[in-house]
Amino acid sequence: MIHNNILTNKSTIVTLLFLSTLISWLLGGSLSQSQIQDVDHVLTHSYQCQTSSIANKSVLRVHVPIERLAVALKAPLCTNKVVAKQYGYVELYWGGNLAEQIEFLAKGVADVVLSKENVMQALMAESTHNYRPIIGYQNYTAFFISNKEKPKLDKAYFLDKRIGLLDYPTSRSGHILPKQVFKTLDIDLDALDIVYASTHTALRDKLAHGEIDLISSYWRKDDQKRFSNNYITPISGEIVGSRWFLKMNDENTDLACELQSVISLIAKSQSSSYFESLQNYWQCDSLPYYFVEEGL
Repeated sequence: MIHNNILTNKSTIVTLLFLSTLISWLLGGSLSQSQIQDVDHVLTHSYQCQTSSIANKSVLRVHVPIERLAVALKAPLCTNKVVAKQYGYVELYWGGNLAEQIEFLAKGVADVVLSKENVMQALMAESTHNYRPIIGYQNYTAFFISNKEKPKLDKAYFLDKRIGLLDYPTSRSGHILPKQVFKTLDIDLDALDIVYASTHTALRDKLAHGEIDLISSYWRKDDQKRFSNNYITPISGEIVGSRWFLKMNDENTDLACELQSVISLIAKSQSSSYFESLQNYWQCDSLPYYFVEEGL
């Protein structure tokens, strides 16, 4: 037992040293290069458009995890008058894998990005490139949700269930946390009947239609209409919601407030009640505009 503990401790130290070296190397690269060419090898999805400032060659680069958000942002940003005063082009990139996040955040390529606070801190993006939050989503808890019984955190329980997860590798409630539970229970993912969906709403529809037995997601106010809160099982403590960040090398308060307004309108147009509670980080009601540390 003592021998095993020593091996475990040594393995942990080696792992931490490796991760520390990797992050140092990535951040070292961020200080020497921050051009869009740096990310060509990890980018596969993007939209581009021109603003009304045809002669302006400056580019506003935006990175989001999924295509749906890129599509929703395209028209509001490309036709925006405040954006057009500063940029001639808008480029929207989407993708949730870790390689893209490292390239965009650690090297400061993205001007606007939707990410988790812990990712920003791990990559030192805020301190290195002066990313500041614009708007944030509320904190939440992840649950296994069923429509027939209360899910059990038991290995045997999951083996004969059709399980709905989110096809979005950076989603904590819909992808990361349930897979962590399966790993803790020593369940091989290949032994499970997992059905993937593109959105949390699609997961709920599949559950309501009897296509799957349970899903992993957050609990929202309107879920009570279709499901019972007696049939939910928490699988995590409170999770910090994602935030939108703007790289502010200058005190570009006009752009910060305009982006806060655009993102707020898009978020509130979504069908989920999760997006109803937004945290604004800028006072934009009257001049002078300014950053509010704890959010409004």
